[in-house]
Amino acid sequence: MLQLNPLSITVYFALLTEAFAQPPGTVSPLAKICGPSASVVCINKYASVMPYHFFREPSYNGSYEDTYPSTMVPNDTSWGLVGKADFLVFDQGRGLDLLGPSPSYEYIFEVNDAVHEAPVYSPVTNKLYFSQLRGTTSPPGFLPQLVVNLNVDPPELGELISDPPIYAPNGGTIHNGLIYWGVSGGNNSVGGIEGRPGIATLDPLTNKTVTLLNNYFGYYFNTVDDLFVHDNGDIFFTDPQYSWFNALTDTAPQLETASYRFTPATGAVSVINDDIVQPNGIAIAPAVAGCPRTVYISDTGAIAGTTQQSLGPQGLEFNTTGKRTIYAFDLSENGKHLLNKRPVYLAQDWVPDGLKVAANGYIVTGAGKGVDVLDSDGTLLVRVQTNFTVENFAWTGANYEDLWIVGNSGVARVKWALEGQVLK
Repeated sequence: MLQLNPLSITVYFALLTEAFAQPPGTVSPLAKICGPSASVVCINKYASVMPYHFFREPSYNGSYEDTYPSTMVPNDTSWGLVGKADFLVFDQGRGLDLLGPSPSYEYIFEVNDAVHEAPVYSPVTNKLYFSQLRGTTSPPGFLPQLVVNLNVDPPELGELISDPPIYAPNGGTIHNGLIYWGVSGGNNSVGGIEGRPGIATLDPLTNKTVTLLNNYFGYYFNTVDDLFVHDNGDIFFTDPQYSWFNALTDTAPQLETASYRFTPATGAVSVINDDIVQPNGIAIAPAVAGCPRTVYISDTGAIAGTTQQSLGPQGLEFNTTGKRTIYAFDLSENGKHLLNKRPVYLAQDWVPDGLKVAANGYIVTGAGKGVDVLDSDGTLLVRVQTNFTVENFAWTGANYEDLWIVGNSGVARVKWALEGQVLK
């Protein structure tokens, strides 16, 4: 919920008492119901010229999360539709097309307030696997992974402890039938065994895990937040500092924040980028004949904390003016380097956390209380609005058209026409 400081409230309502001449070109109405149901609302011309006096309170001290619908626009009565919609459509042609004839958003499971991450769908078991990390009232140390059984209707939520256990996966994908976890937990007590941030696999048929990586020349990784597996078997992953901020590890960061390429066949780890403040989501676009593959990495530096071992984990603060940008890179022809970095999207809400690419090349990212869908150039097409803060998501089903969303306090499902890449 938006919380205005007393000065902002005083100034804002004082301005409401004044008459404002609206500039030529003011968009009116800003929003309208469109598409197949009242849950779909189109934003007219991206609300690019709002009527005065409008105001959106930014967050500078981490005390609240500002959102797009909480923008105050008293001189356009249509703005009230924005906060009530399940789907905000910014590009009506392409947006309604990707939603399909009967899009739906359904809140499926209420879970605790912990961060929930690393959703991975196994088509072999027809189950969705994800993790629970920590929250304001949910302490770290939760060992099992959570599993949604999609073989029954309605789906059922259960728990899984693998053999040996994997603590706090933060990112995940599937490759050749194995779930690849980006492991963020680092300690020597949870589960009675020592674990450090790294990469591990889980065989969903046998429940057996194998650690593939747990250090960089003796240093602990910071988090291992997200990852994807290239066609050649190399694993690309990000390593921000969130495990320390969230008390998921007992050791302060030993390495700079960076992104890496890991070759399991040889054990070699190579840095591929080290100029992003907090590298978070990472994803690769489908191959297009005659073009280099595109890799996307999100920078969530707007959320950070202190890194001193002597102070211990101090939690996180959000600053609207910090980095919350998705960058695109070209993957070199030999698949080893990231080239031609360029920004493609500045998140409209919160930070771009979970990050994936649809089968048609659209970029999809979890950002605050919603999921944003962008074209490959970073233009916002659609936003799915949720009733909880989103950390990540995964496509499921025979046609990969169901999007399962996980985050603080909730698990939801979107049915639409946007298909995910087929991962097996």
